[in-house]
Amino acid sequence: MVNSTVVATLTVYVNPATGNDANAGTLLNPYKTLTRALKGNTTGTIIQLAPGIYSTGSGEVFPLVIPNGLTVLGHEATKGQGIVISGSGKYKSESFGLQNITLLLLSDAQLMGVTVINPIEKGTGVWIESTAPTLANNTFIKCGREGVFVSGTAKPLIQDNVFVQNGLGGLVMAGNSKGEVLRNILQKNALGIAISDFAAPLIANNTFSENRNAIALSREARPVLRNNLIENNIQSGLSVNGNASPDLGRTPDPAGNIFRNNGQFDVQNNTPVQLISVGNQLNSTQVKGMVELVAATEETSSAVNEIPSYDDLEGHWAKPFVEALVSMGCTHGFADASFGPDKPITRAEYAALVAACFNPTSKRSIPDFTDVPKDFWAYSAIKVAAESGFVGGFSDRTFRSEQNVLRLQVIVSLVSGLALKAADHNFLVSYSDRNTIPNYARTAVATATQNKIVVNYPEPKRLEPNREATRGEVAAMVYQALVAIGRTPSTNSPYIVSASS
Repeated sequence: MVNSTVVATLTVYVNPATGNDANAGTLLNPYKTLTRALKGNTTGTIIQLAPGIYSTGSGEVFPLVIPNGLTVLGHEATKGQGIVISGSGKYKSESFGLQNITLLLLSDAQLMGVTVINPIEKGTGVWIESTAPTLANNTFIKCGREGVFVSGTAKPLIQDNVFVQNGLGGLVMAGNSKGEVLRNILQKNALGIAISDFAAPLIANNTFSENRNAIALSREARPVLRNNLIENNIQSGLSVNGNASPDLGRTPDPAGNIFRNNGQFDVQNNTPVQLISVGNQLNSTQVKGMVELVAATEETSSAVNEIPSYDDLEGHWAKPFVEALVSMGCTHGFADASFGPDKPITRAEYAALVAACFNPTSKRSIPDFTDVPKDFWAYSAIKVAAESGFVGGFSDRTFRSEQNVLRLQVIVSLVSGLALKAADHNFLVSYSDRNTIPNYARTAVATATQNKIVVNYPEPKRLEPNREATRGEVAAMVYQALVAIGRTPSTNSPYIVSASS
C-alpha cells in the first residue's frame, strides 16, 4: 500500500480573506495565497488552508504544483467543504500534450480535505503523471472534463474522496498507471471511472451511483475490481471494450462487487474474450456479451481486505469495535494513519456511518434539507439515513451537518432506525446518572440497554447522555446494534452495559 502518513517538520498557514503574502505564514500572520505557500518549502511541510476560495481572484497562479513531500491540508472530515481551489492553467504533459489543469501533484505530495473545481470546458482538477501522491478526503466537483487524470507510470493512493458532477469523468486512469482507488464516492458524472491503455489499478470498496456509466474500460486495461457497490447508474455498471480484461474475481478470491438497478446493463463485455465473474452480485438478465458467472461457495474463501493499522487505536478500549467496522467496509480513518477515536463525530459523519453499516431501506419520504446541497459529500447518506428513520432535521428544515452528535442522540437514533421493541423503564437502574436522561428518551435508552447496545467508557454505570459522542463510542454502539439485529457476532468488552431489571 502507498504510504500516506504525514510527517510534519513545519506547518505554514494560508487564509485568502485575512492573509498577506508578505507575512511569515504563521497562524497569526498567514499567507494570502497557496501559490506563495508552495514556494520554497521543504519536504514534510504541511500547508494548512483556511476556509475560502483560492482562485485567480484571490491571487492564485495556476496550475498549482505541489512538490515532492509537501502536504496541502484543508478539512478532511467535511471532504473540503468551504475550502475551494478553483482555476485552470496550461500544463504540457509528456504523454498527452497541452492540458488545462488546476493542480499538478509530484511524487509523495499529499492533497487532503479540499474541494477542487476546474471550470474550463476541457479542464482537469488534478493531474498525476508518473508520480505516487496521495489524494484523500477531497471533493472533485464540476470539473469541465474530469476530476483527476492519472497517467504514465503513476501509482497514487486515491481514497475517501467524492467525485460528483464532473463533465467527462470523475477519475481517468491511463498509460501504465497502477495504484489504489479505495472507498471513494463517484456520483452524477458522465463516467465514474474510465480506465484505458495498460492501466491496472486496484479499484476497491467504492460506491458508484447516478453516473451515466459507472466504469468504462478500453484498450489493454487490467484493473482489479473488489467489493464495489455499483447501483442506479443511468446506462451501465461496467463496460469492457477493446482488449481490456478486468479481474472480476477468482475461485480462491471472489470479487464481492454488487451490481444492481443499472439502467441498460450491469456488465457488458464488448470484447471477443470471455470474462469470468466470481462471487459478484448481479442480475444475469443484465449481463451482455460473453461472461461466465461463478457464484461464491462455502469452499470459496472470501476476499481478504487489508485492514489499515491506525496508530492511535493501539491500546485503545474501542479498538475491537472500530477494527470490526473497518473490516466490514463501514468506516475508516484519516489519511495520516489515525482514526481519531476520541474525536467528536458530526451529524454528517454519523449519517454516513449508519447508511454504510445498516444499508437501510426507506420508510418515509422527506424533503431535502435546505442546508445540504446535492453536491455535498454526505448528501446521499443523509438522505438514506433520514428516510430510514435514523436521523432527522430541525423545524426550520435544516440538518446542521457540522454539529457534533451527543451520546443520547446516538442511542435514540439506533433504537428508532432499527425499530426495536420498546423495553420497560426498569432497565434504567443500570445507570447511576439515570436522572439526567430526558423523559422523551427514557424508553429508547431502556430499549438500547436491554439489547446491549449501550457502551460506556470508562465507567459502565455512567451514561453521560448529554456529552458529545466520540468516534470510538459511536463505532462501539453501532457495532453492538449490528449484533442486536443478528448482522455480526458478539464481542467481549467490559464497557458493554449488561441489562439489569
